[in-house]
Amino acid sequence: MAQGSRKRRFTQPRVVISRCIEFEPVRYDGGIIPSREVARLKPYIEFLPVCPEVEIGLGIPRETIRIVRTDGDDHLIQPSTGRDVTREMQTFCTRFLDGIPPVDGFILKNRSPTSGINGVRIYPSAQPSAPVAYGPGFFGGEVLRRYPGYPIEDEGRLRNHRILDHFLTRIYTLADYRLVEEAGTIDALVGFHSHNKLLLMAHNQTGYQELGRLVGSHTKQEESTDLIARYRLLLVPTIARAPTYAENINVMLHSVGRFKHQLKSEEKAVFLDALESYRAGTGTLAGPKNILKSWIARFGDEYLNEQTFFAPYPDALMEYPAEETERGRDLWADFRKAP
Repeated sequence: MAQGSRKRRFTQPRVVISRCIEFEPVRYDGGIIPSREVARLKPYIEFLPVCPEVEIGLGIPRETIRIVRTDGDDHLIQPSTGRDVTREMQTFCTRFLDGIPPVDGFILKNRSPTSGINGVRIYPSAQPSAPVAYGPGFFGGEVLRRYPGYPIEDEGRLRNHRILDHFLTRIYTLADYRLVEEAGTIDALVGFHSHNKLLLMAHNQTGYQELGRLVGSHTKQEESTDLIARYRLLLVPTIARAPTYAENINVMLHSVGRFKHQLKSEEKAVFLDALESYRAGTGTLAGPKNILKSWIARFGDEYLNEQTFFAPYPDALMEYPAEETERGRDLWADFRKAP
C-alpha cells in the first residue's frame, strides 16, 4: 500500500457555544435554536455550552433585555422591570472566560444583547425607541476583546459554505497547535509547521514566511516555551483570512511540480483543465485537489501526504450542494403532481 493512502488523525477542537443553539431550550421564550450545521458538528467537537443570561439568574422564560447607551456608557437593561444587570453580566463574563480551558473557537447566538458578535441593536432608552448604534453584545464583545483574530462566528453566518469551511479549517488547525503547546518541545513545533506549510502558504504568504523564519532561527530547547507562545501570536492572524482562489491555485501548482517527471502529458492536461474550471468558477476546489490526492497516493509522496492543506478537517464535515448528494430522488415526481 502506498504511504500516500494514510489517513490524517484529527485533534478534537474545543469550542464555546451558546446553549440555546441545538443544546437546551434556554432562549428568553423557552425555545431552542435549530442549526443543521451545529447538529452535524456535535460528534466531532468538544462543545462548552453557555447561556450568560441564565447564568446571572434571569430564568427561563424571561423578560427580554436590551443594551441601552446613556452618556456614552452601555448598560444591560430589562425594560419591563427597569432592572440593570450590567454589573452581574460583566462579573459573569470575567469569571467564565477566566475559568475555561484553552479553546479553539466560538459559535455565539447572532444579534443577542449578550452573546452577539455584531449587529446587536443599541438603544438610547429602555422605552420603545429606534436603535442609535449597532455592535457586539456584552459577552460577545468580551470574547472579541480577549480572543482577537480567533475563529468566532454566529450560527447565522455558518450557513454560508465558505464561512463554515474556513471556520472548520481554523479550529482544527488551532486544536492541533494545542498539542504542540502541551508537548512544549521544539520538535513538536517543527513538526506542526512542516505539516501545515501549504495550508499557511494558501492563507497568507507573508505570515507563512514569518512563521518559517521564527522556527528556523530558534533551535535551543530552553527557548521552546517562549518560541511556542510567539508562534501562536503569529499563527492566529495568519489563518484569520480565508484563502483566495488564486492562492489555492498557487499552492496546487506548487504541489504538482513534485510530479512533473512522473506524469504523462495527458494527465497533466486533465489536472490543468480542472484547475482552470476552478479558476473560472465553473468547478470547485475539490476537483483539482482530489486529482492531486490521487497522485499523492499513487506515488507515495510523504511530504504532500502529511500536508493538512489536503485534509484540513474530517471528510465527514465536508459540505456539498444538495443536487450533487441526493440519491434515488425521482426527478419527475413534482412534474407528475402538477394538475
